Amino acid sequence: MIGRYDYTVWMTYASLVSSLAGMFLATAGHVRWALACLALSGLMDAFDGKIARTKKDRTDMEKAYGVQIDSLCDVVCFGVLPVIICIHLGMHSLWAVAILCFYGLAGLIRLAWFNITADAPPRPDGKKYFEGLPITSVAVILPIFYAAGTLAPAFFAAALPFVMLLTGFLFILRFPFPKPTTKELLMIIALVGAAILYILACHLWGSVLPWKWVLRRVPSP
Repeated sequence: MIGRYDYTVWMTYASLVSSLAGMFLATAGHVRWALACLALSGLMDAFDGKIARTKKDRTDMEKAYGVQIDSLCDVVCFGVLPVIICIHLGMHSLWAVAILCFYGLAGLIRLAWFNITADAPPRPDGKKYFEGLPITSVAVILPIFYAAGTLAPAFFAAALPFVMLLTGFLFILRFPFPKPTTKELLMIIALVGAAILYILACHLWGSVLPWKWVLRRVPSP
């Protein structure tokens, strides 16, 4: 079979499966669980490269395959899935759809640019930077913004298009974005995890009581 199937790419493949599940959930009306899938894909993306680099004898072809499959996966996980989620969060108007189209295009451009600059020499100061906002950042931005939006739903609905527009613009804006340290990465993961737990807790708490309320009013056969 063509392709690679060793442990260095398993996490990337799992990230894609998580996002596909998120698409199915969003289209079925389970947006909160779709956000959880988005966050899970972001978590796996944060570690797939570290796992791949543990294999010291990777060939140049294996390394190139890893770069390509990671970017292709990111198009789906952090380009397409957020668009589907936002549509089901109410971005239906013409200008909102235009913003989502811009977001998807900006994400694609960013990933293509990353592919051709991945081997660029390090900066003179020796620090590691992304050029522009990483596309995976949407797995942090969208769940946290949604969690905060549960406290002010009207504000969330009005601000969501602008958040997606700004995020897409930052994907293609040329500025140095420092890569998080391991400690910072763990803090980000904890923050997103807390947001997802809060979102799901609100969902479960809000669904139990109305369901019992409905059952009490359904006439017996």
